[in-house]
Amino acid sequence: MTTTAGQDLHERLVALAEARIAVGEVRGAPAADPVNLPMIRHWTTAMGDANPVYTDEAFAAASVHGEIVAPPAMAQVWTMAGLGPPGGAGTPVDDVLRTLDEGGFTGVVATNCEQTYHRYVRLGERLVPATRLTGLSGPKTTALGTGYFVTWLVTWYSDHEPVAEMMFRVLKFRPREEKAAPEKRVAYPLTPAVNRDTAFFWEGVREGELRIQKCGDCGELRHPPGPICPSCRSANRVYAVASGVGEVYSFVVHHAPPMPGLDPPFVVAVIALPEGIRIVGNVVECPPESVSIGMPVRVAYREMDDKLTLPMWVPRES
Repeated sequence: MTTTAGQDLHERLVALAEARIAVGEVRGAPAADPVNLPMIRHWTTAMGDANPVYTDEAFAAASVHGEIVAPPAMAQVWTMAGLGPPGGAGTPVDDVLRTLDEGGFTGVVATNCEQTYHRYVRLGERLVPATRLTGLSGPKTTALGTGYFVTWLVTWYSDHEPVAEMMFRVLKFRPREEKAAPEKRVAYPLTPAVNRDTAFFWEGVREGELRIQKCGDCGELRHPPGPICPSCRSANRVYAVASGVGEVYSFVVHHAPPMPGLDPPFVVAVIALPEGIRIVGNVVECPPESVSIGMPVRVAYREMDDKLTLPMWVPRES
């Protein structure tokens, strides 16, 4: 860390960690319940552990243990805190983690967990956890961000006999600040085909023009576009820009089946243009039941995604 505030935080953390390490092991509250068969059954079922020495009294009685024992990996289960407020005096780790949070190291990821088992635990034993802080290292630069590694050891006792231990290490890191990427709209699923015959139409839509193909020789307008004039058979093609107004010539209200990108019911209409041609499009900004034959409409351009704009039709004053 290079800033004065960062250096001050580092020095406070080091001093705090040294003091908590010097405290040594701090015992916590005894387990709320003694080791019991119902909890063992729950745990072994969840873990898929079918060893009968953990749940079958007859089998366990004939085993080397002579009685039911708890799975060693359950050591932490017996003393884990619930969802309520923490009880007891806390552990030597708590205020170190709290200071890191206050310093902006709010990210956390476990990096190491090693358990050691001294003996099996039997039904009726009530375990007591004891925690001691063993190390603080940092700041370290990691792929997640700059942070500190905090290590502690938990020992579980039955009376004064240790039965299991767990070394636990976490990385407390300051999350990297990432620039928010510009929001991208989901691609519209009904993308029209664009080819040499239709490219001029879609280029016009992007520019806010309703372009109609026109024969370069006889001047006849036609839609949909095509390579050859149907009247004079000329391949000479140009276009005219339509006024952008028209009337509903015919329409259907689509209810089913579902169409990607469209919420039924919606109106698909044939629009008659004053230029003498007809064009298909959706009528929007109007309830389907209000659409009628002869209804005056005007073109409106709608951006469907980052690349596609569609011409649609909205009601207009007659």
